[in-house]
Amino acid sequence: MNKLYHIGLDNNIGARYAILPGDPGRVKSIAEHLDDSKIIAHNREFTTYCGTLCGEKVLVTSTGIGGPSAAIAVEELYKAGVRTFIRVGTCGAMQPHIKGGDIIIAAGAVRAEGTSKEYAPIEYPAIADFTATSALLNAAEKNGYSSHLGVVQSKDSFYGQHCPNRMPTSYELENKWNAWIHSGCLASEMECAAIFIVSSILRAQSGAVLSVLWNQETEKGSKLSSMPQNTGNAIKTAVEAVKILIKSSQTP
Repeated sequence: MNKLYHIGLDNNIGARYAILPGDPGRVKSIAEHLDDSKIIAHNREFTTYCGTLCGEKVLVTSTGIGGPSAAIAVEELYKAGVRTFIRVGTCGAMQPHIKGGDIIIAAGAVRAEGTSKEYAPIEYPAIADFTATSALLNAAEKNGYSSHLGVVQSKDSFYGQHCPNRMPTSYELENKWNAWIHSGCLASEMECAAIFIVSSILRAQSGAVLSVLWNQETEKGSKLSSMPQNTGNAIKTAVEAVKILIKSSQTP
């Protein structure tokens, strides 16, 4: 057995599904929704638990912050046999009707980051898989959660978003931020574009469900550190969506 260089897993783990939080600290709490889960690898920002859902092996692997490490996670999990990737993370809302505690299901992502540009020309869209997205929508509806479907913005700089006026590129950051809002972008986050693009290149399924921490436009002046960090609804949606996908694949 060969260990995959970054994520530290054997290359024949035998799981076709993976749930991808960014934060290693959330992996265990997500894995508790699986049956017989246990930690199987930890290296750098990549922590992995393995369990089962509906009789199928499912991994929960953290990707760290941003596109580069998320792309590495997808690449190496694919080498280990994973073919369906569901990102579960957090975001900041950009449209006035979206509130903290809502969940967003990303149908696509603005490629305002750098990782995906090393995979595909910028004209190629970062789009979630339709089947995975439908499963997430059905899961959110089944659980009765307030959810929104649409495009999110994926960025590389957290503080470029939150403190644009102190950056030498403030003119571009602020103008594009307004452009994304006027274009109907629902929220801002940091990993969807990379995960969607890498999955597309690998011909794998990917989807994403995000917990809204706050709304930057309607809650200006509020401290992000004071916002609730509850991602439970997004986690339950991701787990239920994986169950839906597994059961669908098992239907004769």
